[in-house]
Amino acid sequence: MPSLLEVAKTNPFSKPAVADQGLVEFGSTEYYAKCMIGGAASCGITHTAVVPLDLVKCRMQVDAAKYPSLGQGMKVTIAEGGVKALARGWAPTLIGYSMQGCFKFGFYEIFKNVYGGIMGEENAFLYRTSLYLIASASAEFFADIALAPMEAVKVRIQTSDYSSTLRDCFPRMKAEEGTGTFYKGLKPLWMRQIPYTMMKFACFEKTVEAIYQYVVPKPREQCSKSEQLMVTFAAGYIAGVFCAIVSHPADSVVSVINKDPSKSAGQILKEMGPKGVWKGLGARIIMIGTLTALQWFIYDGVKVALRLPRPPPPAMPESLKKKLGIQE
Repeated sequence: MPSLLEVAKTNPFSKPAVADQGLVEFGSTEYYAKCMIGGAASCGITHTAVVPLDLVKCRMQVDAAKYPSLGQGMKVTIAEGGVKALARGWAPTLIGYSMQGCFKFGFYEIFKNVYGGIMGEENAFLYRTSLYLIASASAEFFADIALAPMEAVKVRIQTSDYSSTLRDCFPRMKAEEGTGTFYKGLKPLWMRQIPYTMMKFACFEKTVEAIYQYVVPKPREQCSKSEQLMVTFAAGYIAGVFCAIVSHPADSVVSVINKDPSKSAGQILKEMGPKGVWKGLGARIIMIGTLTALQWFIYDGVKVALRLPRPPPPAMPESLKKKLGIQE
């Protein structure tokens, strides 16, 4: 059984254009551990920074009459609780999304290399979009299990008067409703996050390829680190817009189910109707577009800071070029 390190060396995603000295070895335990640190930082910081937007978006989904728009939602929230009310739920957001980011990005790197090794170098290149999709879906499956308890607490704090702090809400929910209440929203969370993450990673990877191929006037290896990070930010924002759209109906269900755990996802969808599930989409596009761009920017920045190799977009293997009769 080959090790993860051996597998990582035999796929088209592992080969930096230049063998840089002093970098962490690609595919090593240290490499994956530092990717997890980068993922935790990128998701924890960004989701916490947009808590005010997230809070109003959740309230629009569960009480459209009182919070009819993003601007009006902000005004009502501040009028009732002051500016500090916009920060409700920041603690479970920071903890939950740091845990989610750790698994999302770290496991994506692992699964991409493992699945790429199983497929073989040529197939991994030819079917790389499918590889991005299945690797990201696998990673998000585990990431959501880590996120679910804090997501349940966050939504309860933001959308009801049940409690206003993590230290009070978490033990109270556990004592009154049992541990299962924290996973009541797990299936809708998978419905929201797995399509979101598949779009996030696949769209990002393909957009980066397209930007370097059609927009940037020089090869990636000739770009400075700051130029590369700007490409990362642009590709991340484009991916984020698509992410928000594909995952929004399930996001609406998650918001309602965590406010009222007695309802099933099917009941909620029926009550909301085709129009209701899209309530709050504008706010979420702004939030998720910015969020996704910043996440990729921070993740790539951490990779630079921790001296992790950042391979260029995958190139066609030499063996495949020979089979197809492609000459340089």
